[in-house]
Amino acid sequence: MTRTWQISDVTDAAVARVAAARLATAFGVPPVERARLTASLGAQLRLCLTKGGTWRLALETGTVSRPAPQAAERVLHAVVTPSPEAAAAGQPPWRVTVPCPEADDVGAIADAGAVADDPVELAQALLGADEDTALVLERLTEQEGLVDFHREELQQTNQGVVALHAELDAAGRAQREAFAAERKARTEAEHARRRLTFLADASAVLTASLDHHEIVRRLPELLVPEYATGVDIWLFDQDGDRPGPAHAAAAVVAARTGRPQYAAAHPGGLPGVDDQPPSALAPDRPLLCIPLPTRQAPLGVVTLSPPGDRWDPDDAVMLVELTRRASIAIDHAQRYQHNRDIAETLQRALLTELPTPPGLALAARYLPATHGLNIGGDWYDAFRQLDGGVIAVVGDVTGHGLRAAVMMSQLRTALRAYAVDGGSPGQLLTRLHTFLHHLQPDLFATAVIARFHPDDPTVTWAAAGHPPPVLRTPDGGVRTLDAKPGAMLGIPMRQEIADHTVPMAPGSTLALYTDGLVERRARGIDPGIARLADALGSFGPAELDTDLEGSADGILRPMLSDSERDDDVCLLLCHLRGTG
Repeated sequence: MTRTWQISDVTDAAVARVAAARLATAFGVPPVERARLTASLGAQLRLCLTKGGTWRLALETGTVSRPAPQAAERVLHAVVTPSPEAAAAGQPPWRVTVPCPEADDVGAIADAGAVADDPVELAQALLGADEDTALVLERLTEQEGLVDFHREELQQTNQGVVALHAELDAAGRAQREAFAAERKARTEAEHARRRLTFLADASAVLTASLDHHEIVRRLPELLVPEYATGVDIWLFDQDGDRPGPAHAAAAVVAARTGRPQYAAAHPGGLPGVDDQPPSALAPDRPLLCIPLPTRQAPLGVVTLSPPGDRWDPDDAVMLVELTRRASIAIDHAQRYQHNRDIAETLQRALLTELPTPPGLALAARYLPATHGLNIGGDWYDAFRQLDGGVIAVVGDVTGHGLRAAVMMSQLRTALRAYAVDGGSPGQLLTRLHTFLHHLQPDLFATAVIARFHPDDPTVTWAAAGHPPPVLRTPDGGVRTLDAKPGAMLGIPMRQEIADHTVPMAPGSTLALYTDGLVERRARGIDPGIARLADALGSFGPAELDTDLEGSADGILRPMLSDSERDDDVCLLLCHLRGTG
């Protein structure tokens, strides 16, 4: 269905506009679309009247296809064709399409397209179009209210979203800060654990040695390269001299004040450390000078250069503590060595030269302990009596160090004094027992004494708590003199120590010794005595006659090959020369 109108003036335009509105109503075009069609058509017609000429308006119905299963949609097309003059000027046709349902009453549609020329009817039609416009405006107002409502809701929602984003950002920052703090705390805890582990391990290494030179050597090996690139350890002389010009000025201050010093171009900020200007000896690198403290005065100064630009404050605290522990270890080692030297010197001074009586050869060996301050307890002695007899003795004082060495010297002196009046080995040991018990009630000793006389083909011996003598006969046979000995010297009991006598032909050798030669912790003393007997029996008669000193060394070598030397070793060989 198509309707057309010729438009050349305002009346024609009004009639066409009213007819288009009525037809749109008849076709069931929705009010909003109808108002849009009427308004757009009115604007276009005003434009046409402005340009002049005769224009043609055509309204026709049609359909628009839709994808299955939807039905085709009914539409209304409005087309304004320009006048010949406008068409010649290149003015294109104006078109608009609006949806509309299928009209049931075709006659009503036809009547709607007819517009009377009566002004009253025209005005009524225009008023009807205005009613549509008012309805559209009313709906537009409702829509604007809804839009405002939704806009306000959207604004509130946006504000909530913004606030939520702000909270999420704050929560994210807080979480990141917490993670960073946790990582930092974990890293610091790991570094602290590493420092404590290093401090414990290094302290164990430093305190394991009793040689202060070894401690001084090991300290740089422990610190370089992780905690220092260079370590200089300066120990003061025993007379108390302080650092000379060859040492950094900060080291001089550390030695004088007893406080750690940091020499660099910038303050170090290290806990418990004083800042000093850069050292003239090393102006381009920082120096940390830490004294080696003791209860009296510093032993020296340790000067360190950092592995990087500077030290971490916690590392510096650990280095100061390690230096303090190293100082204690060095001080203990020096004191130990000092006491050991005194004890060994005293011990050797009291071990006198052996006599050379006719027909009897003597050879002695004394080896101090190599581990710990175990020196000073073992001793040997040999001397002549007034009747021409020879007393040979080997003893062991319980305890170690200076006290044992002093007690040993007193026993040696007392034995010589008692032997002047004569007396058998058992009688001499009995008197020594009484002497020691009254002199040092808390100190004990063991001893074995053998007496030789040129006119007597026997040897008389007695022992008090001591390992038994070992006798080698001229034919190479060896036996242990295991007669029951007396108890230890000095124990709180009264005792009479008995003498024992065995034949001793020329060419025989008697071995007296201390337990350090034969006793091993893992095996006891009996296997060691058996080994000593084997070693003594391995020599030929000529070797013992011609080289008793070499024979003593030949016994010590196999006997001490498995020894840790944690006790003194004493051996006294008494060889009765052959008649040939």
